[in-house]
Amino acid sequence: MTRKMHPARIASVAGCSLLSLALAGCGFQLRGAPPVPPGLQPLAVSCVEQIPAELCDAVNKQLELGEIDLRSPEKADYLLRLRGFEQDRRASAITVQASAAEYTLRQTVRMDVLTRDELPLIAETSLNSSETYRYDDTNVLAKQREEEELRQQLYERLAQQIIFRLAPLTEARVTELKKAAEENEDAR
Repeated sequence: MTRKMHPARIASVAGCSLLSLALAGCGFQLRGAPPVPPGLQPLAVSCVEQIPAELCDAVNKQLELGEIDLRSPEKADYLLRLRGFEQDRRASAITVQASAAEYTLRQTVRMDVLTRDELPLIAETSLNSSETYRYDDTNVLAKQREEEELRQQLYERLAQQIIFRLAPLTEARVTELKKAAEENEDAR
């Protein structure tokens, strides 16, 4: 004996199926590691001493989620360099009593990507992330914890920006850049 499905149930299943197909077709993906092209492997990440370990760890984690073959600089074909980290905290709003009501946290890092032959694939560029939060001088400990959480979020955002900068470096684009550099070298 077969059971008949209710028309509303059929419409619901069909709607969910169509929505799934539409999302898959448009390139939608859940938040997480953005795609890093496989042509950028093996890759090494170089963080100078002034780069916070949390930022370097966030970048490495994002690359691992993207299934990038990470190696030491001596064994990698490409090098992602992170340098020039700056962190800043400024009052962005003042109360009537002339105390800070809001602070803005800002982090900046410089990055570039080089081939083993030190050909720049991404010239040095500066990335930054910022966040503003309300400050309450009657609840200093809670606000310190909130500020530390915001710093961690800013590290994660910078890591995502770095990964997004790598996305256009497909194998074809890397080959094109290498060829242009060789032609430029021959013209000298």
